[in-house]
Amino acid sequence: MKALPKVTFVLVARDAAEHLPAALACLLAQDYPKESLQCLFVDGLSVDGSRGLASEFKAAHPELDFSILDNPGRLLASGWNAALAKAVGDVIVRVDAHAEFPPDFVRRNVEARASGHAITGGPTTTTYEDGAARGLIALAENSAFGGGAAAFRRRTTSGFVDTLAHAAYDRAVFAAVGGYHELLARTEDNEIHHRMKRAGYRFWFDPSIRSSRRARATLAGLLKQKYGNGLWIGLTLAVAPGAFGLRHFVPGAFVLALLGGLALGPLVSWLPLAALLAAYGVAAAGFALAAGGLAAAPALVGLFFLMHCAYGFGTLVGLAALPTFKWKSRHYAVPRPVAR
Repeated sequence: MKALPKVTFVLVARDAAEHLPAALACLLAQDYPKESLQCLFVDGLSVDGSRGLASEFKAAHPELDFSILDNPGRLLASGWNAALAKAVGDVIVRVDAHAEFPPDFVRRNVEARASGHAITGGPTTTTYEDGAARGLIALAENSAFGGGAAAFRRRTTSGFVDTLAHAAYDRAVFAAVGGYHELLARTEDNEIHHRMKRAGYRFWFDPSIRSSRRARATLAGLLKQKYGNGLWIGLTLAVAPGAFGLRHFVPGAFVLALLGGLALGPLVSWLPLAALLAAYGVAAAGFALAAGGLAAAPALVGLFFLMHCAYGFGTLVGLAALPTFKWKSRHYAVPRPVAR
């Protein structure tokens, strides 16, 4: 590669000590020239030692341009904005604190940019190290039925997709559309990606740009996450109604149908509810067999159901609270941490 661009690598974390060492090790192993790399670690007031781990890493590797920033807002959106305000790179790469990525991750994104793409990324899978619960959760998250329906999870060839995780952005993208919406505790990616698409940017998928993220450790943690994701899908409609596809609302429609069947069953007939559950069971069983085989299928069917109910119920709660959130955000203006 000629005339290597400066890359700002952003890692936003809050209480991520369990996963942070692996992510920092992946950063250190990058084959992109260290002199062309700015690293920003943004800490959301962690109380589990995450900041200490980052400080130790910084002290141990003076060859890296590694800065630690504060994120008093504690949200991902405010953390990304804090990083954008300090970013000097022509390319801005951002990953989650529980992510892992190979040594060529930054370089391959830069190579894709050299081909004329302003936003690049690749497949992101869910992995686990140990524990039956984490293994089952990883199987469910990687399944198209459980959480992997987005094109960047399923696609195997290069091309444009509707969104990306662990992406790299040309600096000009943020200069054009602004930063992240800090009233959004979740779905900040959906909202800003919607603005990027409206501004004419497209998301280039390259299957060689690989990354992964760790599965949730417990069922309770997974269901809390799914509920929160669904809740903010509903709320975000107040500020970005075009940010979501039909697939985002299927769990909400499913839960609404379940509630309707339960309410009408004693009054009219239980047949519609039985038919709905039978159809769901057949679909879930098929995807469970494909994802984990016969041994894991029964547990996966149950896990799929719990995930969809948590997500769907959260969506309905979010939709119910949408008017209040719309009123609260009526005067909000998205920050512009990157100058034009």
